[in-house]
Amino acid sequence: MKRALWILAVLLSHWRRHPLQFATLLIGLISATALWSGVQALNAQARTSYDRAAATLGGARTATLVAPNSDHFPQRLFVDLRRAGWPVSPVVEGQVRLGGRTLRLAGIEPLSLPVEASAAPAIGTANLQGFILPPGQTLISPDTMRELQLGEGATPTLSNGGKLPPLKPQPEIAPGVLVTDIGFAQPLLGLQDQVSRLLIGTKAGGARAPLHDVVGDQLKRVEPDTETDLERLTDSFHLNLTAFGLLSFLVGLFIVNSAIGLAFEQRRPTLRTLRACGASARLLNSVMVIELTLIALVAGLIGLVCGYFIAATLLPDVAASLRGLYGAQIPGELSLKPQWWLAGIAISILGALAAAAASLIKAARMPVLAAAQAFAWQQAQQRWLILQGSVAALVFAAAAGFLIFGDSLISGFAVLAAILLGAALGLPAVLGLVLALGERASQRPLAKWFWADNRLQLSGLSLALMALLLALGVNVGVGTMVESFSRTFVRWLDGRLAAEVYLNAANDQQATEIKAWLQQRPEVIALLPGARAEVKLDGWPAEIIGFADDPTYRDNWPLLQRTSDVWDAVARGDGAMISEQLSRRMKLGLGDRIEVPTGSGPWPLHVAAIYADYGNPRGQIGVDYQALIAHFPDVAQTRFGLRVDPARVPALVDDLRTTFKLDNRSLADQATLKTESKRIFNRTFAVTTALNAFTLGIAGVALLTSLLTLGNSRLPQVAPLWAIGISRRKLAFVELMKTLSMAALTAALALPLGLLVAWCLIAVVNVKAFGWRLPFEVFPLELIKLLCVALLASLIAAALPILKLLRMQPARLVKVFADER
Repeated sequence: MKRALWILAVLLSHWRRHPLQFATLLIGLISATALWSGVQALNAQARTSYDRAAATLGGARTATLVAPNSDHFPQRLFVDLRRAGWPVSPVVEGQVRLGGRTLRLAGIEPLSLPVEASAAPAIGTANLQGFILPPGQTLISPDTMRELQLGEGATPTLSNGGKLPPLKPQPEIAPGVLVTDIGFAQPLLGLQDQVSRLLIGTKAGGARAPLHDVVGDQLKRVEPDTETDLERLTDSFHLNLTAFGLLSFLVGLFIVNSAIGLAFEQRRPTLRTLRACGASARLLNSVMVIELTLIALVAGLIGLVCGYFIAATLLPDVAASLRGLYGAQIPGELSLKPQWWLAGIAISILGALAAAAASLIKAARMPVLAAAQAFAWQQAQQRWLILQGSVAALVFAAAAGFLIFGDSLISGFAVLAAILLGAALGLPAVLGLVLALGERASQRPLAKWFWADNRLQLSGLSLALMALLLALGVNVGVGTMVESFSRTFVRWLDGRLAAEVYLNAANDQQATEIKAWLQQRPEVIALLPGARAEVKLDGWPAEIIGFADDPTYRDNWPLLQRTSDVWDAVARGDGAMISEQLSRRMKLGLGDRIEVPTGSGPWPLHVAAIYADYGNPRGQIGVDYQALIAHFPDVAQTRFGLRVDPARVPALVDDLRTTFKLDNRSLADQATLKTESKRIFNRTFAVTTALNAFTLGIAGVALLTSLLTLGNSRLPQVAPLWAIGISRRKLAFVELMKTLSMAALTAALALPLGLLVAWCLIAVVNVKAFGWRLPFEVFPLELIKLLCVALLASLIAAALPILKLLRMQPARLVKVFADER
């Protein structure tokens, strides 16, 4: 034990003598842990919210009874089932508008509510009377109450004129949900004596009659899901976040690998001395593992704190993206479990050991005397170049296999990961070949040394250059995808938002009044009614949109594929247009038939067109407005699009807002809607942009650490040139050109890699994740800009080592010839 402690003290003394190298090791571990744990914190926060939403009043976590073809059914069925021994509890729910926001109002019957289904533990014996007796209570999330700028006890009025019972904040309630007694909720939702679903308790009771004998075919049992609709829809978003977090983590480990490997090379005389003093290779390796674990533990704790702040910074953008894309309500404050902290420390330790594994194996297998050889480390690294090139070829072959035979989002990411891994592994071999060709083509001695020394330096810089290649490749790929999406999105908005004004009345009565008022306005060219209904197709949520047969839609709707009579078929009511993602999910093509469940039975439709519907994770079916109303008579008929003389839009909007008290969420002009849509789009990719910037910064740090740690070991190569008369200034310039040339070669290789990554994201990952495919576009100006950023980052990374060389005293260069090398 004492021997191990002395060895540990000797090994730790290396970091005391090389504080900058120790700092780079810590930076690598801290940055890797921070980015990975930050992304996991964001994902954990979102999934906690999904679980809360799913657990609210049973949700998808409790078995339920629902009507097969309707959103509600008579309350008497609940009474019949209770008398037949079924432990069921009624729930009525629907959407209401309050303060310009759409919220989910749920009414429960607390006396029969199953214990496992309740997300409201405050409804206990002590509070039961206040909950069910007038004036009642409305349970609400504190976050939602703050967003609505309401206080406890407030009784706000809904857009339909109904007044909620007094508000009572409760942390267990999911954001965006209001919970009250069913007796108060039914009138507010216009569902008197109606129930949306019945929760089935797990508590064993007496004998119960068969379900069919009690209710016939009026109800069907739905077993609890392990995954909710919201979780299924957002899986791709979180998988994207995880992929970028993992990439940042791996790039950070390149710093760790580089720092540890070069530290081992510098400590070889010390290791040789310890071995000569009787320490076994096993003991040395064990102590080095303990040393790395201690360092990783400290770095992991710091990284977790940094990861928390990163997650807190990015959370508003993530919440805005999930709310805008999926309607998911995410709290604005982080609440992390102890498992997150333990997992962060574990990933830091495992990452450090993984980064040091190759170095530990090589150090254990290398003979004692090999540690005294001049370039034992570089020679050992060179032997891996051919092996790396071979492995890279195999990885590219695996990418082709995943692309051809894979048919899932995981396989899409496997293609992307294999492309990046293969490119990183093959980079040293490609650079070595280019440098060898440069050396062969050079005639002058200094130029020949320039290329030859670059080849020698490649072994020490390869990991940093691989990190730079990955960071640049991902930046090019993601940047190309985002820019392609941005331009396509703008064109798509022009087609979807063709009307000049859009409004949504508070209720059908107000909608009738607005229609009558608009008919007296000469500037209104056309009034385009619209309606929406929600259904499930193959277990996935989908929405049916109804629109009028008008040239506005015929001329502007973004169709990807169409039949010759698409608009006539839709107008007849037997044809439908489906979104691209629904087409891919259900494998539907032109002419195929689809049955839409309605309250009166299935509605058969044939696919007349497929259209782009970017940004919508749900499938969508476009049908004629009158046909939709005929099959879904209960849908709100409150939506309108107005064709108006553009010059008179502001005056009309002001008059509508003044006359009918419409807020910004109920009334908007085309320009405002486009601006808001673009803002949501930009916030959606803000997290990706931030992670890209972090990754590129880490790659720059990796290059800096490699150059700094190589600085001292390179003196034997630089000193002879100084001795034959080349000035330190010229040597510094040559060293700078060497670094920039390596970075430029890496950046040049990163450009085609990035375009390949962009194609993979657009044609493979995006299609698997979201169901739509974007057009692939190349933006030369953006590529040139990123190339300049890479060279600038390399210049900054090389600045400190070059300054050290410029300021180096001649005595130190002379001392090289006196040292044992």
